Amino acid sequence: MTAAWPNGAPRVGDVAELSRTVAPTDIERFTEISGDRNPLHYDLEAAKASRFGEIVVQGGITSAILNAVVAEKLPGPGTVFLNVNLDFRAPVRPGDTITGRVEVTGVRDDKPITKLRTRVTRDDGVVALEGTAVCYTMALGTPGSNSSVR
Repeated sequence: MTAAWPNGAPRVGDVAELSRTVAPTDIERFTEISGDRNPLHYDLEAAKASRFGEIVVQGGITSAILNAVVAEKLPGPGTVFLNVNLDFRAPVRPGDTITGRVEVTGVRDDKPITKLRTRVTRDDGVVALEGTAVCYTMALGTPGSNSSVR
């Protein structure tokens, strides 16, 4: 499927990563999008009384970096998730720098479908999230050729 992968199909063992620092404003923006108003994300006293001991970001913020890795790096533009399995291992807090990493574990020969091992690690080396994903990569037309998708 060279149309979906103009530079060739990913290979088992290929790896890509992206990093970003999580800001308190990310919590606010994610709440606007998702409606997740759990006090563990906002109420310092409630968060201190919890096993986390301080404010933690929503899991969707932690996992979102994987969307960026998949869409921007590997498999790359035109890629969407078909299936995602995530195990949250440790919290992420505002100010943490997280690194999303994907590793190709399988590539279909008949369709542009890739299996991935996924991981998000905090800057202190703690794994915050581990999982797997199955992705489909579609061929992209020329820029601006589909004005209904924005």
